[in-house]
Amino acid sequence: MAEYAVIGAGSWGTALARVLSKNGHDVTVWSIMEDEINMLKEKHEHLQKLPGVKLPESMKFTTDLKEAIEGKDMLVLAVPSIFTRSTSHSMKEYVTDGQLIVNVAKGIEEDTLMTLTDIIKEEVPQARVAVLSGPSHAEEVGKDMPTTLVAGADTKETAEYVQNAFMCDFIRVYTSPDVLGIELGGALKNVVALAAGMADGLGCGDNTKAALITRGIAEISRLGIKMGGKPETFAGLTGIGDLIVTCSSKHSRNRRAGQLIGQGYTYKQAMDEVKMVVEGVYSAKAAVGLSQKYGVSMPIVEEVNEILFSDKPASDAVKDLMFRDKKTEAQTLKWGE
Repeated sequence: MAEYAVIGAGSWGTALARVLSKNGHDVTVWSIMEDEINMLKEKHEHLQKLPGVKLPESMKFTTDLKEAIEGKDMLVLAVPSIFTRSTSHSMKEYVTDGQLIVNVAKGIEEDTLMTLTDIIKEEVPQARVAVLSGPSHAEEVGKDMPTTLVAGADTKETAEYVQNAFMCDFIRVYTSPDVLGIELGGALKNVVALAAGMADGLGCGDNTKAALITRGIAEISRLGIKMGGKPETFAGLTGIGDLIVTCSSKHSRNRRAGQLIGQGYTYKQAMDEVKMVVEGVYSAKAAVGLSQKYGVSMPIVEEVNEILFSDKPASDAVKDLMFRDKKTEAQTLKWGE
């Protein structure tokens, strides 16, 4: 039996901790919030983030970061992306050489334009770092609904270790060496999901949603490939797969926040209403920064930023997207002679 720690007790961290425990592993969950840990100890259920999902009695809970980390075979870092750097920094003194950290959050750091795995590597250089991502809402994982994920790492051995830890009768895990592509797909789809939600809030239909998903993955792929990600990744689970579920699901906090913004809320009001971290808001500026750095056109991402941070009405953004200069769909396709 392996010993694992999940650092972060939000909905996704709690759901994954339950999976690891049900797989027969010794699992400790850490949170910085004492009230949250006391609730988990007493109820063995996260009443706010994952109500109705009972956690195994064998799971342990702590606010002591040293206790959570020391001696563990794998650390699952499940804090919101905006806290990845600060939490990694706090973890550094307790992490031993070669200890495995698996990032399961999705985002890009606004100031540095770094992916989350790169942040972890910078803050905890002695660790091995991997990523676990894919189209997966905690609410469904908590109910044992079939889910597929991708474990990405620099070595096949590390990716397969993560695969084996999480694989079960309702979670199928694939492996991939394209850590960068996985990270970019997971972060950038949240920005497009905000746009999809805005379209819902404006009363647009299925045609609009399909267009946003399709043109959204085109933008994500253009940037991701320019940065070194692989086309297969953006056509797979952590690209188009994650984008589809986040743009469409009732569980998607990014889609829900976008819907409220489309109805006239500011992004701050929308985040307050959703009552959870809306990762796409934090990744939106970083996405524009990356598009400018690498010279990649991302009109949907640009319009989302205008709506979020420059008070542009969502209805005007739709018009501007529709009346852009005429284009061909795929630049690589050539007309016959």
